[in-house]
Amino acid sequence: MGGIRNRIRDLRAAQTMTQQQLADAIGVTRQTVIAIEQDKYSPSLEVAFRIATLFQVPLEDVFQYDAAAVKAKK
Repeated sequence: MGGIRNRIRDLRAAQTMTQQQLADAIGVTRQTVIAIEQDKYSPSLEVAFRIATLFQVPLEDVFQYDAAAVKAKK
């Protein structure tokens, strides 16, 4: 999906949290969490902040924008 990458799977694993538990905590479906983790879907800014807040890390520690990947697709 574009140039946004994330570390959600790593952050979840560090807390032994399931995809369903994360989904419930941030108010989305498990399918949405799967799509976000696989970089197939970029969450809304609000959901992104919910994820960062839940894991108590800055937003930049969860999501990174890879401009080189975007340029390569053009």
